[in-house]
Amino acid sequence: MSDTTTGFAAALLGARRPLVMEVKLRDPHGGDLLAGRTVTDLVTRYEQAGAPCLSVVTGRWFGGTTRLLREVTAATTLPVLQKDFLTRPAQLEAAHAMGASAVLLTAALLPATSLTRLVTRALDLGLTPFVEITHEHELDHLPHPESCVIAVNNKDIRTRERDRGDLERSLRLLPAVRATGCPAPVSASAITDPHTAARLLDAGYAGLLVGTALMRTDSIPAWLTTLDTARTGAAA
Repeated sequence: MSDTTTGFAAALLGARRPLVMEVKLRDPHGGDLLAGRTVTDLVTRYEQAGAPCLSVVTGRWFGGTTRLLREVTAATTLPVLQKDFLTRPAQLEAAHAMGASAVLLTAALLPATSLTRLVTRALDLGLTPFVEITHEHELDHLPHPESCVIAVNNKDIRTRERDRGDLERSLRLLPAVRATGCPAPVSASAITDPHTAARLLDAGYAGLLVGTALMRTDSIPAWLTTLDTARTGAAA
């Protein structure tokens, strides 16, 4: 079993700004997010902004395909998460072959036996399991939490993530995620501005997954500078 703390999770934990910056083609309502840019343009902007790792949404809700994953991994040496509803070991093997460093596993969709099998297979392949939860009980049977990134999804997949999100969910679940021994708890989705991001990092999250907000901002450096200023630790 590989030591995944040397890959995706380690990049996040060692970052000055621990943001997983996301590449996706459309927002939950179908709006175009690339806005005339190429995928390579966006990846370059993220790299220049100091992104420690990237997420690529290959799910069809957001207009994604596995081709998008190939484009991103060809354009960067940063660790890359494949964000999709992955349910079979063969999908993990394909992600690894396409250059992914981490794979999304949605606990709400997976029986405990399937989640165990997929986490174990991911680790065997050297992939970081990026396990997404929305309720505390989804942590009960999670294997190898010390080798996973556990992400609290602030949105509702039952509405295809078209809701505004519940950031309080991240704050409620953080102690339970920490109690598993996971070194890299992440808050994901509905993080619309740098002040919200600062609040979550100051609360104790090791990382944040930010997609639409960074893709729509006029200036990624300005967004990040505001984040730095807003953080309690930075102010102190």
